[in-house]
Amino acid sequence: MNLIGENSDLNILDDILSAFTEITSNDLIPILQRIQNGYGYLPKDVVMEVSERTGIAASQIYGVATFYEQFHLKPRGKHLIRCCRGTACHVKGGPEIIDVIKKCLGLEAGETTEDMEFTFETVACLGACALAPLMVIDGNYYGMMTKQKVAEVLDSFRKPAEEIA
Repeated sequence: MNLIGENSDLNILDDILSAFTEITSNDLIPILQRIQNGYGYLPKDVVMEVSERTGIAASQIYGVATFYEQFHLKPRGKHLIRCCRGTACHVKGGPEIIDVIKKCLGLEAGETTEDMEFTFETVACLGACALAPLMVIDGNYYGMMTKQKVAEVLDSFRKPAEEIA
């Protein structure tokens, strides 16, 4: 029984599962990691297909997927923006930086822009307090942020006008 929806590519899942000889629940995290790498997130229809093919209960799969922060059940943007809300960043203006990001992107923390360009998250700490206030985009750290710097950095990640047309 094929549970994959019209929007999901079954070939990606076929390739992922073919890398495993006998699939057990011990293989679940590596399988989910590969699925997320292949699809960008864990689509519901793909998770249900994994359950069907492996015999691992969908509830167990979702239990693992929701326990670990690395897994995402919704599509994410091309660029991941994380902004620190830890103590050092808070004291040095982090809340204002978060507000500017939200205003520039037109979304709240945990959301993705409609064009799938940006996903915005806030995190408890990014571990670089000396750079406060801090945001990270695609793993690149931007420290000592100001309201003006936020807009400049975000603009550097936006699609050029010729790509939009």
